[in-house]
Amino acid sequence: MKVLVAIKRVIDPYTKVRIKADGSGVETDNVKMAMNPFCEIAVEEAIRMKEVGKVSEVIVTSIGTDDCQEQLRSALALGADRAIHVSSDKMLQPLALARILKRLAEKEQTPLVIVGKQSIDTDNNQVAQMLAGLMACPQATFASKIDLVHDELTVTREVDGGLETLKLTLPAVISTDLRLNEPRYASLPNIMKAKRKPLEIVNVESLNVDCSPTQTVLEVFAPPKRKAGIMVATVADLVDKLRNEAKVIE
Repeated sequence: MKVLVAIKRVIDPYTKVRIKADGSGVETDNVKMAMNPFCEIAVEEAIRMKEVGKVSEVIVTSIGTDDCQEQLRSALALGADRAIHVSSDKMLQPLALARILKRLAEKEQTPLVIVGKQSIDTDNNQVAQMLAGLMACPQATFASKIDLVHDELTVTREVDGGLETLKLTLPAVISTDLRLNEPRYASLPNIMKAKRKPLEIVNVESLNVDCSPTQTVLEVFAPPKRKAGIMVATVADLVDKLRNEAKVIE
């Protein structure tokens, strides 16, 4: 069985984000980029499935400019078998991404698609749900544990009240949460091997997918700066401020 894993190129989570002067987005020129952390978890889980013999091939894909190939090579160095770069000069929105992934899953005949629950740049948390809707198949979001047996998945997912366990039949879509696993680091030999692994480039127009935008960004701005805290002398002073100023206790 093959599994398709989608990954996204984002600003490194340890880099300070700067807003463009015109408020149209965030500055990406001369900024360190990395694989989205939730996507790393998705790649790691697919590789672990292959290592125990439950998956025969791990295919990674990324949609965007040629720069995405850097993250695809990183995924190949971690243990993915091959990569597909869907080339697009435009910043595509979640519905367009879901349509593209559906087309790739059909083309590659992958009954299981794993994605990160959200990207740390836009935080939309929409692609997995939209993809499952388009594919008319079961989904398990925010997965913290996955067990694949033949064509049935048992997924533990995090919900507001605790944990929920679902049983799904393939084909299915899973989105990964932080507690699913701890991604590995690529070894130097695997980094060298990744350069020889196949990376297919597909032009987005060749997929005949509607990529028209459905959302409009009006403005991007930084959150207001936090005010300095207030030092109090005693616990009584703290309680008084919480009760009379912050009004968080009675």
